[in-house]
Amino acid sequence: MKAAIVTEAGRLPIYADFEEPVAGAGERIVSVRAAALAPLVRARASGSHYSSSGRFPFVVGVDGVGTLDDGQRVYFFLPRAPFGAMAERTVVPVARQIPVPDGLDDVTAAAIANPGMSSWAAFTRRAHLKPGETVLINGATGASGQLAIRIARHLGAGKVIATGRNVDVLAALGADAVIPLDGDGDALEARFQAELAQGVDVVVDYLWGISAERLLIAAARVAKEGVPLRFVQVGTASGADITLPGAILRSSAIELMGSGIGSVSLDGLLASIAGVFDAALSAGLTLPTDPVPLSGVEAAWPRDDGRRIVFTA
Repeated sequence: MKAAIVTEAGRLPIYADFEEPVAGAGERIVSVRAAALAPLVRARASGSHYSSSGRFPFVVGVDGVGTLDDGQRVYFFLPRAPFGAMAERTVVPVARQIPVPDGLDDVTAAAIANPGMSSWAAFTRRAHLKPGETVLINGATGASGQLAIRIARHLGAGKVIATGRNVDVLAALGADAVIPLDGDGDALEARFQAELAQGVDVVVDYLWGISAERLLIAAARVAKEGVPLRFVQVGTASGADITLPGAILRSSAIELMGSGIGSVSLDGLLASIAGVFDAALSAGLTLPTDPVPLSGVEAAWPRDDGRRIVFTA
């Protein structure tokens, strides 16, 4: 069968033949119809993600939409290595498959599953967002952040604050307030303090780096005694590390946690994706997409024009 294959560390995927998957106990063969090129897929393919196995060769792709031999349409997550989602067929444990609702097309489902899950799990599994609470999304101009604005609103957030470099985009997506991520660190911290002083219950952070560092410092400086702020770390688009004085955590009720593979169970991640799918139509959970035949993986892989690349059968 044809697949997108990484043959060694540091190499981009190639379109080539790969062995056919054979289902074992508790597994099903999935004929893949759509698989999205998400940042997680790129990171695992390059070996830079903490969940990468380091074994070669392997088929890239962590999730997708396909059909079982009985015709049922399913979303699947984490096929058995070395098989991946970007292939004509893959093999997936039954426990990592969920039905795709009627009315939600293959490309849209594949495009929104992973980025939508990131905030759905953060809000419901980690922060336990309550109706009426105020949410701040740090780094909301990417695909995950854009969906997070809509998902926060769908889950009952009373106010949504979004940060990013394109404030016009954030306002158009329905954020109640926007914080531009420009200027020096002191100016950024002052803008954070102005919003945090009005009360923020949950932060979902897609950036880490300097903005997260200044956000945590600002939160500690305006914190009311004993009033918690649930800070959920999801992505590291701006850097893998920060400098955080210990006094920040001792002097405030900040609850610092992560959300992702490992901090949320696989069952929890799949339940989050099911929630995203169920809400997709009513909450307008869509992204600009660029459907590409799987045979075009080598040319499409380096592209990054703001649209979600979805490889199709």
